[in-house]
Amino acid sequence: MSIFVNKNSRVVVQGMTGHEGMRHTARMLAAGTTIVAGVNPRKAGAIVHFDNVNKDIPVFGTVKEAMAATGANVSVVFVPAFHAKSVMIEAIDAEIPVLVTITEGIPVHDAAVAWAHNVNHGQKTRIIGPNCPGIITPEETNIGIIPDGISSSGPIGLVSKSGTLTYQLMADVSEIGISTALGIGGDPIPGTTHIDALQAFEDDPDTELIVMIGEIGGDAEEKAAEYIKTHITKPVIGYVAGFTAPEGKTMGHAGAIVSGSSGTAQAKKDALEAVGVKVGKTPSETARLTREVYASLHNK
Repeated sequence: MSIFVNKNSRVVVQGMTGHEGMRHTARMLAAGTTIVAGVNPRKAGAIVHFDNVNKDIPVFGTVKEAMAATGANVSVVFVPAFHAKSVMIEAIDAEIPVLVTITEGIPVHDAAVAWAHNVNHGQKTRIIGPNCPGIITPEETNIGIIPDGISSSGPIGLVSKSGTLTYQLMADVSEIGISTALGIGGDPIPGTTHIDALQAFEDDPDTELIVMIGEIGGDAEEKAAEYIKTHITKPVIGYVAGFTAPEGKTMGHAGAIVSGSSGTAQAKKDALEAVGVKVGKTPSETARLTREVYASLHNK
């Protein structure tokens, strides 16, 4: 019951030996994530001990070396923004199947270069992020910074631009449970889009309904609405953050820029509702709609 990652995910942490990498590696290990290696070319050959789980993790110089030695099939990136482009390209060159980029503040040009590099190499790597909280399949693996233990395994697929709203929705529907929750990030060039996630959840036999959290700015949610109309048969519940945002302002994420009526929360809500998506105006209303749709599926 998952997309992209599961209990068989073997994770390498790029930037594991840094402050954030160490802290979140300890968290992921405590959540049961199978972390098999760290990567830092300056500390290759070192062994890092994590007291909280009494586990030693080896450090390699490159992702390719880590994959060859450990069978890693997922990388998660915790490096400063100015290193992120080269780190992502290294993982792409190694053909890691999944690359989760947590780092925020990556220049748009750098993200574009990494994305284009992946396309030019046959898109053998599924990039999630950048500037995202990661991806979790509850009770199997937790890759990134999503809090553990706020939801059980279940039939709801969740894709979100927002980190904190991901956590809130997971907690609000914890009695039903999540198949996979992924944050795609709010930057202008995401490696995985709403549409990518929608199709993956559509193809997952154990995901029964999908929750899609968007935000103001751009037209990703409108494009997702068009896609839902012709490709998605499962129920979709939506939420768009930013109903009270003033027009013409940049709100938080680099991609959250509203110009005139384009990109407003209301325009996105209208587009989604036009194709049958139930859209909440608050996170709590979205959770209520999700519970109602789930109940209707099981009361037929």
